[in-house]
Formats: sequence, structure tokens, C-alpha cells
Amino acid sequence: MSEKYYVIKQKAVPEILLKVIEAKKLLESEKVTTVQEATEIVHISRSSFYKYKDDIFPFRDNARGKTITFVMQVDDKPGLLFQILGLIADYHVNILTIHQTIPINGIASLTLSIAVLPISGNSSEMMEKIETQEGVHFLKILSGE
Repeated sequence: MSEKYYVIKQKAVPEILLKVIEAKKLLESEKVTTVQEATEIVHISRSSFYKYKDDIFPFRDNARGKTITFVMQVDDKPGLLFQILGLIADYHVNILTIHQTIPINGIASLTLSIAVLPISGNSSEMMEKIETQEGVHFLKILSGE
């Protein structure tokens, strides 16, 4: 059976998996030196840590050097695409493709493919900022390669 990967928002991730990420961050930062210390700080068992440690990673850690394609639904509002592209430029990602549909009832779909570079900012944060822009109804990640 081949492995399948999913991109889900943080609010949908079970608390135990978020705590595993916290423990991994503590170990990476060298604030603690043992798994025992890290798991005690985040209040999970060592067995839970070992069970899930290889199965969950923050999106931004895996994104560098990858292509991400996402789609969003946006209002047909002058300057909105310019604002979105400016925000993307602030994070130093390379825009590979842009496709916007013809607006229907004042709403269009916008699909973007970006290359996340070693110099790029946190792509997860970038997408959160795009999603909270006035005129953006939603943003969904279609793929990450």
C-alpha cells in the first residue's frame, strides 16, 4: 500500500499530533536534550511521541524547494489580484502560473502555482495572510510537489 499525504488546517489536527510537533521543536531547538524531557513538557507519553513523530511535520518545514498549487475564490474587485500578488512577492516565492476565471456573479476562481525557494518566508503564514485578505472567500491547497 502506498503512502498518501494530506494537507489539512491546524484546527482539524488532533491535539496529540500538535503536541508531537511541539516536542519535536523543543528537541530541534536543543532547549531539551531527551525525548523524555520534551514529552514531559508537552504532556504526552513517550510512546505517543514515537508512534507519530515520523508522520507529522509543519507544512513550512516541508515546503522549501517545492511547488505548491492553490486555488482561491475571490471577489471581482479592482486591485485585489495586485494585492494578492504583492503579498506573495513579500514572501519571496517564485510565481510559476496564474490563472483567473472570468467572474460570474462578481466572483472568480484564481489558481496559482508557486515555487518556494530557500530564501522564501514561511509559506503557511503567507497563505493565511492571503486567506484573510478582504475579498478572498477561501483558499485551498491543491498540491505540493
